[in-house]
Amino acid sequence: MGQLRVALAQINPTVGALPMNAALILEYAGKAASAGAHILVFPEMVLTGYPVEDLALRQTFRDASKAALEKLAEDLRDYGDLVIVVGYLDESAQRRPQNAVAIIYQGQIMAKYIKHHLPNYGVFDEFRNFTPGDQSLVVRIHGVDVGVAICEDIWREQGPVSELAARTPGLVLVPNGSPFERNKDDVRAALVKRRAREIAAPLVYVNMTGGQDDLVFDGDSIVVAATGDLIARAPQFTDGLMVVDLDVKCATSTPDVVISEEVIPGYLKLNHGAAARLETEEEIWQALVVGLRDYVKKNGFKSVLLGLSGGIDSAVTAAIAADAIGAQNVYGIAMPSQYSSEHSLGDAADSAKRIGLNYRVIPIQSMVDGFLSNLGLTGLAEENVQARVRGTTLMGLSNQEGHLVLATGNKSELAVGYSTLYGDAVGGYAPIKDLFKSEVWAVARWRNKLAQATGQVALIPESSINKEPSAELRPDQKDSDSLPDYGVLDQILTIYIENDGGLQGLLAAGFSEEIATRVIELVDKAEYKRRQYPPGTKISRRAFGKDRRLPITSRWRESNI
Repeated sequence: MGQLRVALAQINPTVGALPMNAALILEYAGKAASAGAHILVFPEMVLTGYPVEDLALRQTFRDASKAALEKLAEDLRDYGDLVIVVGYLDESAQRRPQNAVAIIYQGQIMAKYIKHHLPNYGVFDEFRNFTPGDQSLVVRIHGVDVGVAICEDIWREQGPVSELAARTPGLVLVPNGSPFERNKDDVRAALVKRRAREIAAPLVYVNMTGGQDDLVFDGDSIVVAATGDLIARAPQFTDGLMVVDLDVKCATSTPDVVISEEVIPGYLKLNHGAAARLETEEEIWQALVVGLRDYVKKNGFKSVLLGLSGGIDSAVTAAIAADAIGAQNVYGIAMPSQYSSEHSLGDAADSAKRIGLNYRVIPIQSMVDGFLSNLGLTGLAEENVQARVRGTTLMGLSNQEGHLVLATGNKSELAVGYSTLYGDAVGGYAPIKDLFKSEVWAVARWRNKLAQATGQVALIPESSINKEPSAELRPDQKDSDSLPDYGVLDQILTIYIENDGGLQGLLAAGFSEEIATRVIELVDKAEYKRRQYPPGTKISRRAFGKDRRLPITSRWRESNI
């Protein structure tokens, strides 16, 4: 029996930023060496960022990744006996892209492993982008036979897990790029524990952090013993280095590569622990903050702009933005028309004051009147003109002042098409597009509760939380005029969208055929709107976009069954 000190680098790379990612790797290599680590493990494709999508198909990008890896290996020569596991983009002998990790020691690339299982579901399309590997890898490090797998490899019941179990390694390292979803941390932990027991070896699971387009990576790196008992667990949504001491069996397998036969003598082990798990609303809030922060930062913006209506959606979006990039970088615009109530204007001003953002009022009625007098629009067309004037106003200010415009719509509205194209749907990012309306209220209450607990001002006005939702595009308008109560609607949408329940599933859940059919028709008819909506942070199992891909033109109806 030997000991190994393993460092887990839970960090936030940027897709395509090879020199910046390499510098981040070197920074953490220095930290790991200072901590006395023997092995340092980075997340999946950390050198290129992840997911790279069709960038993997570009020969120039693959060449750049391989060259960056060679240079990185040379730069890591100064870190002595530290063995470093780095994810990157490689290619096969036939020049097909591959999702790979390199084992680096004393400036040399000692071994490579290619990801076997390429996920082709939900947000993943790796079967399109990569060629799978077919060889397992065991490397002897300080007398310990260390097996390697990459992310999806351990989610499948066969393949690498069975191969590694048959090769009886003394330790397994798993770099990951596993996106956040509600309650996924519980699923991950159970999986990692099960795989450790099946392979009969301690398992080190390293996940990345940060946002990439509509994905957020929440860290939550985990180390478990061969028995499946939890040894250590990193915080969610936090960059850092977790260092763990492991008791490991030596010379348990026939390695492919031998780096070091010298067994590490016993030493005083570090104390380990598991970071507290976040409650549901808190982890959702953190995901939204990280997703927006990195979208703004990684795309070169410095500030954001949004319409402040006094309603719950814009108030929550503004609060998320303030937490993400600082209130001084958030610009809120109230755009009252003749149908805007005084209390809505008051709530918008109150929201701006509580958050401390930049706030101004731009009345739009004269602009609306100009459209109406020239076009003669009435009814719904007149209502939509108001929304589109607001959208044009925000985009104009964005062009003039350089802000990123945030769309403030939620998943319930987006699902049933309760939005106006080129109106409230304009923007470069939509932070709450994957939150049902009931979830928007829930996270608002949680954020205010947090403020109260820490002696701060609640960011979201209670009147915005408690009042009946309204688009205020006609006299006395309420959302309930057009939609079922949001509590009912969100239950229906969960069954139909997230669970693919269909009409029969809704009827089995006790909803009337009338209301079920009505909601289904609204959802199905709104696909063209969703295709044109900005990207936004994914927090559910089935977000609109890559998770749920339906044709815009379709004659299929659930009532056909």
